[in-house]
Amino acid sequence: MRAKKNKKGLLLFAVLLLCNIHPAACDAGSDPYASARHRMIEHDLKDRDIVDPVVLKAIERVPRHMFVDENLRGQAYNDHPLPIGEGQTISQPYIVAFMTQHLKLKKSDRVLEIGTGSGYQAAVLAEIAEHVYTIEIVAPLAKKSAKLLKSLGYDNITVKTGDGFFGWKEQAPFDAIILTAAPDKIPQPLIDQLAEGGRLIAPVGTAFWTQSLVLGTKQGGEFKIKNILPVRFVPMTGEAQKK
Repeated sequence: MRAKKNKKGLLLFAVLLLCNIHPAACDAGSDPYASARHRMIEHDLKDRDIVDPVVLKAIERVPRHMFVDENLRGQAYNDHPLPIGEGQTISQPYIVAFMTQHLKLKKSDRVLEIGTGSGYQAAVLAEIAEHVYTIEIVAPLAKKSAKLLKSLGYDNITVKTGDGFFGWKEQAPFDAIILTAAPDKIPQPLIDQLAEGGRLIAPVGTAFWTQSLVLGTKQGGEFKIKNILPVRFVPMTGEAQKK
C-alpha cells in the first residue's frame, strides 16, 4: 500500500514540475493556474492590443506565478504589478506583453534587458529570442532570479549583477534593448550598444506622473525615439541618478 502511495506521489511531483517548466503542456486539470493564465491572455491581452501570436505564445509558456512570492501566487495572473522585495515590483502582464510586442523580436535576436527584477520579463523574451543578457543592480534580486531562471530551464538567459546604465559592452551589439526601470534620459552607452536596425524600448522620466514609454530605433547610425504612452515604473538607480 505504501509503495502505491509513493508511486502516486512521484507521479504528482513529475506533473507539477512539468507544469512549472512548460505550463503550455498542462491543462486546467493538472495545472491549478492554467485557467487564470488563459483568462489573463484572453481578456487582459487579446481583448486589448496584444495581437502578435509569437508574444502571446511566449506569455502562455511562462509560469508567472513562479516569479512572485508564494503568498501572492493567487494574484499572479491579475493585470497589475506585484511586489518582489527590495522595493521593486514585477510589471503588470499587459505592459510586459506590450513592450515585448513593440520590440518585434526574431529568433536570431540578442537582447539586453536592464533591470532583471523577478526575471519574468527576461523569461518572456527568452521564449522568442536567441539569447537574453539581463543586468540587475540589486544583488539579492539578481541572485534569486538567476537561480529561478536556471531551475526553469532557461539556458539562453545570462544574468549579471551591475549597473545597467553602462550596458554590457562585452556582449554588444544588441538587436534589442529593454529597460524595466525609468531613467531621466536614455543612457548613451545603451544607444552605443544598440545594433544598426535595432530597437530600444524604455520608460523615461523623473517621476511616476511624468514618465513616458518611448521606442527608439537606430538607422544609419542615427538614433530616433517616439513616445508611445504614459507609464509608471520604478526609477533607475545607480549612475542614472547622478546624471
